[in-house]
Amino acid sequence: MSKDKIWLSSPHMGGNEQIYVNKAFEENWVAPLGPNVNGFEEDIREYLFSSPLAGGREGAEGASVAALSSGTAALHLALIMLGVKAGDEVICQSMTFAASANPIVYLGATPVFIDSEKDTLNLCPEQLERAIKDRIAKGKKPKAIIAVHLYGTPYKVDDVHKVASEYEIPVIEDAAEALGSTYKEQKCGTFGDLAILSFNGNKIITTSGGGALITGTQKQKEKAVFLATQARDAAPHYQHSEIGYNYRLSNISAGIGRGQMEVIDERVGARRKMHQFYVDLFAGIRGVKVYSEPNSNYFSNHWLSVIEVDKNATGGITREDLRLHLEQENIESRPLWKPMHMQPVFAEAPFYGTGIAEALFQNGLCLPSGSNLTDKERSRIKARILSCFSK
Repeated sequence: MSKDKIWLSSPHMGGNEQIYVNKAFEENWVAPLGPNVNGFEEDIREYLFSSPLAGGREGAEGASVAALSSGTAALHLALIMLGVKAGDEVICQSMTFAASANPIVYLGATPVFIDSEKDTLNLCPEQLERAIKDRIAKGKKPKAIIAVHLYGTPYKVDDVHKVASEYEIPVIEDAAEALGSTYKEQKCGTFGDLAILSFNGNKIITTSGGGALITGTQKQKEKAVFLATQARDAAPHYQHSEIGYNYRLSNISAGIGRGQMEVIDERVGARRKMHQFYVDLFAGIRGVKVYSEPNSNYFSNHWLSVIEVDKNATGGITREDLRLHLEQENIESRPLWKPMHMQPVFAEAPFYGTGIAEALFQNGLCLPSGSNLTDKERSRIKARILSCFSK
């Protein structure tokens, strides 16, 4: 009989989600508006901006949250609100999930991909500036920068935003994987001109599917909600002066989110505990690097724990050897995101880098990191990893 599957990152309910969902049914609020939507937005805003440091800009007290159907929808609206149109160029981190880049193409714009740096695996500030200078020299100043906090580790916020500010290019902060992470004690999701979150089923908290757009002002939020609800003009009949989208989060899904926000700190703590489990496990195994925060300025939720395997130091054991070995025990692991500039669909897109993202993809592996993993499951994971490297 096969053993139960250990997932990379599975949903983890807190217990009170059902209360909010039941209330939505009792009150017949099942549409993409209602008390849960409003409450969920306020829960997120309070969580992100309760710190005196939050916002990192003047006027942060006006920051608002629009609950949407996905993080991808939030990125799409963010690009629209920054005026991105067909023929424009948008800079995007190459090592990321495709959803970071796809909305650029929705608008007929061209993604310009940037390599990673090895400290955080995120957007390389040096290659970012190189790309901006080159695109400007070619007559195409980028309209926006999409910077991602990969696997929960903040990107080099000061360095990236310094470059963006120098060339006056707005930053969309992709914090889809980083709810609960901080840089210099400031929450991820509060650094960009606009920021996005994801509540997909595998994220640190979930609404089953869903996302949010973090705006600097209430007026920006109102614009986002207008676009997300089919851009219906103020009229007694259905009238539309702009193209809109069906991107609002339902009141039922938002109810799940409200229950999840009650346990967000516990979920972050459990993911960080899993990361320390791997730090301790691999401490005695040569040739395996567990990626951790580069210094005390960074606090990662460790949504997924990431390792890099050097076959020259492991006696020939590769990332793929370990992945397959775990798979035989019904334990899920996954290579790091395949860089966007290596994807067939983006083969013609410009890329600026030195091969760091390619090497990380070749040798990197994400390990089971769920906040609901049990001691028994951790024991299975440990035994299987040790048996792989004892060969």
